[in-house]
Amino acid sequence: MSLSDLPGPVPDPAVVRGGTATALAEPVDRVRALWITGVVLINVGINAAFFGPIQVLLGQQAVHFDEDQKEAILALVTGCGAAVSLVANPLFGAFSDRTVSRFGRRVPWVLVGAILGAVALVGLAGAPNVAVMTVLWCFVQAGCNGAYAAITAAIPDRVPVPQRGTVGGLAAMGQTVGVLAGAVIAAVVAGNFAAGYLVCAAALLAGVVLYLFKNDDQPLPAQARPPFSLVRFFQGFWVSPKRYPDFAWAWLTRLLVNIGNHMVTLYLLFFLSDAVHVKETEGIEPAFGVLILTGLYAVMVIITSVIGGTLSDRMGKRKPLVIASSVIIAIASLILGFAPTWAGAITGAIVLGIGFGAYLAVDFALITQVLPTALDRGRDLGVINVANSLPQVVAPLIAFPFVTYWGGYVSLYVAAAVIGLLGAVFVVKIKSVV
Repeated sequence: MSLSDLPGPVPDPAVVRGGTATALAEPVDRVRALWITGVVLINVGINAAFFGPIQVLLGQQAVHFDEDQKEAILALVTGCGAAVSLVANPLFGAFSDRTVSRFGRRVPWVLVGAILGAVALVGLAGAPNVAVMTVLWCFVQAGCNGAYAAITAAIPDRVPVPQRGTVGGLAAMGQTVGVLAGAVIAAVVAGNFAAGYLVCAAALLAGVVLYLFKNDDQPLPAQARPPFSLVRFFQGFWVSPKRYPDFAWAWLTRLLVNIGNHMVTLYLLFFLSDAVHVKETEGIEPAFGVLILTGLYAVMVIITSVIGGTLSDRMGKRKPLVIASSVIIAIASLILGFAPTWAGAITGAIVLGIGFGAYLAVDFALITQVLPTALDRGRDLGVINVANSLPQVVAPLIAFPFVTYWGGYVSLYVAAAVIGLLGAVFVVKIKSVV
């Protein structure tokens, strides 16, 4: 692997001296089930390593260090980690774009990212203080985002357009299974956060094994890389909306839909407690109610991500399904806002899962069709992934005044629906994809 002469962004060198570079050519051969399984398992491992700690383990460790300051500790650790993820995903994606290795462009970074994340998770198990805990969680975020950036870019590298909805749906299924696996790991260790970190590390490493041996990753010819320019390298992270309008609209629509989705789920615990009064009306603890709703949502995401992606491939169309799924997400928000009952919450969670599962699969396939160049797929998908991470920061800032000052949960969920619908409207602006 050579990083000494990483090139800056340039026009796509799809044709290089001697013919077309295989690593940069548009794929035409359908990928095999074994390759897809490897991609799915990596997504399972990465998300188990992410969400086991985020959902439970980091909070338990915060209590271990200082129960009175647990909220502040958790906010510090997760906030620093989120900041790292915003940078790491596009940066490692760009590194993988420019990697020359006989193993290909993506495999080295899948391996390096998984090892870095696993080592940091093992270190977290024995972190002596909050400072070390924070640094190690940042390394977990860097490693997992590095592996995720590489495996995400591998899909447009290897999967032909007519199969991308299906593969994108299966990858989304893997992500959701990973989230559930993280929750299961945290539950099984029963408060032993150190053991939980070790199991998460094992899951991360196990997830990459199949792909490492069955990847079909094509090496990038050295002559396909222009000379390195530090200025151009960092300028490349700005993808001009004027030059690539479809990419810009795709980024904006994903940002808006994710903001709406995060606004729906952010205060779910308090919604069940203060608006639904689920303990008084149903005898269910709000925290357990969140677990039930999350489980229903996840099951529907798993089902509809696979169905939606496959249907999109068969139709040969992306935009109608992206618009429809965005509308379904908005309907789920309105159900929660205007039916603040346990039955309404269950219905809203199911509808939200139906919409978001289909959206994840089909929108990913659409995005891979508007990437500016084959050389920079990893970088550009990393930029797209900022639209997945940024809502975690933006959504609370938008949601707080609605809940506190502007009408409570009804206004919150109406606002979430409107923001999500804007995402659906702007999909129409994308011209190069039907």
